[in-house]
Amino acid sequence: MKIAMTGASGNMGREALAQTLELPFVEFVRVLLLPKKKNNKLAKKWKRKYKNRIQIVRGSVADTEACKQLAEGVDYVLHMAAVIPPASDASFARSKECNLDGAIALVDAIKAAEVQPKYIHISTVALYGNRNELHPWGRVGDPLLISPFDAYALHKLEGERYALEAGLDCWVVLRQTAMLHPDMMNDNVSDGLMYHTAMNAPLEWTSSRDSGYLIKRIFEREEKNEIPFFWKNIYNIGAGFKGRETGYDTFGDGFAIIGGSAEKFFKPDWFAVRNFHGLWFADGDELEKLFGYQRDGVHEYWKEIARHHKIFALGKCVPKGLIHACLFGRLLKHPNAPMYWLKSKDDARVQAYFGGYEEHEKIPTEWKDVKLMARGDFGDYDEMRNAEIAKERGGLPDHGYDESKPADAWTAEDLKSAAAFRGGESLSETFNGAYEKTRWKCSEGHEFMLTPFTVLRGGHWCPKCAPMPWKFDLLAKKSPFYAQVWYDSHGREENCVYEMNENGSANVTEARE
Repeated sequence: MKIAMTGASGNMGREALAQTLELPFVEFVRVLLLPKKKNNKLAKKWKRKYKNRIQIVRGSVADTEACKQLAEGVDYVLHMAAVIPPASDASFARSKECNLDGAIALVDAIKAAEVQPKYIHISTVALYGNRNELHPWGRVGDPLLISPFDAYALHKLEGERYALEAGLDCWVVLRQTAMLHPDMMNDNVSDGLMYHTAMNAPLEWTSSRDSGYLIKRIFEREEKNEIPFFWKNIYNIGAGFKGRETGYDTFGDGFAIIGGSAEKFFKPDWFAVRNFHGLWFADGDELEKLFGYQRDGVHEYWKEIARHHKIFALGKCVPKGLIHACLFGRLLKHPNAPMYWLKSKDDARVQAYFGGYEEHEKIPTEWKDVKLMARGDFGDYDEMRNAEIAKERGGLPDHGYDESKPADAWTAEDLKSAAAFRGGESLSETFNGAYEKTRWKCSEGHEFMLTPFTVLRGGHWCPKCAPMPWKFDLLAKKSPFYAQVWYDSHGREENCVYEMNENGSANVTEARE
């Protein structure tokens, strides 16, 4: 088996590479590395350890020639490369180059290969946008309501759609959830990004180790030809019950290793109340049943981080006021922090993340006055995080068609039903197959071509309405599909269009028909 990988230097990538090369039937893994100094050291390390079982291609994932070199002559291409927040927040151009242009270049290289390799595309939970206690659960097919100003989600959505619509012979899309990795603490105390986290945001944490193990298990079962039904589908990479938390208890777990918690280190009005992303996966068991990869629990993993970074324990000896002054108070002034936006009158981001200045003033300043899922204020927390109980109680977003049917049993009526639920129309009188492009019309009158699979199973809709600008306030008024989730955190009276340029400058205007 010959495998190519992008993103092998990242948190998931390092695990996927190491665990894949444990498999004796893997002849080699070819990796794409940016020509950076730190990657030179990494390449030498890999060569010493793996010798001729590792091949290095130098270049950007957006480099057409590098992608051709990577994809030619292999059996599988695994695409993990990504520029994630906060780097994607800091550079719209870097996000676009890797998350969109890179996906396009790689898919095109696979199509151009003499023999097409199978393609594994790692996507993201960020496509689903903001969720809270009203709809904490979701699954593949839910509306893709990428949060305004989230360049990462924007470009990953477009990259995924390109992969789905490319007409590749054999592919699969895996939407990665929030990821725990050994450098979690360091990565989250250098930017204002942590303050984007809504306290009631449902977060399903899988470890980089388990994500790498999932990849290993895919190749193991492929070698035995056990999973032909796995391909040409979309799955959510979940973690199960032991990985489900909210923003509030995530801070509790993370900062416990330095003797703190959300309540000891922060004030509740420092944090955004919406415009984040996170989800508990009602269908996370689909991959688990196939590959049995869910091993790490979030509580145990944080304890492991503490054991490997013993210096963090020194924080327990430092006065909490000093930690705040030197660390968290400093981050409040970071240009990517909500408190900075409030002080600098960044109207667009204040509207997106709070609903406006007046709404921010309504946020309690004391934790005892905040309603939290993790404290049981919306019901038994363990029951809320239990997928089987959630399914029994219902409340999952509707997709607008009979989901009990397999894709090959869909009809033209299913397409019409799904389109109408999105406020639009299916312009086809026949169903020619889930992967055959058909014509649609959205509520704004745009006509476009997408496969029924991308729309019904993938949750995608009009390419002209969603990427930019973000106008879900307008679209939700005409689309029950969007409205059922969008109005969990937005008022029906809101009428905003959010725009952002490539320099990261944000703007908000009133929507007009």
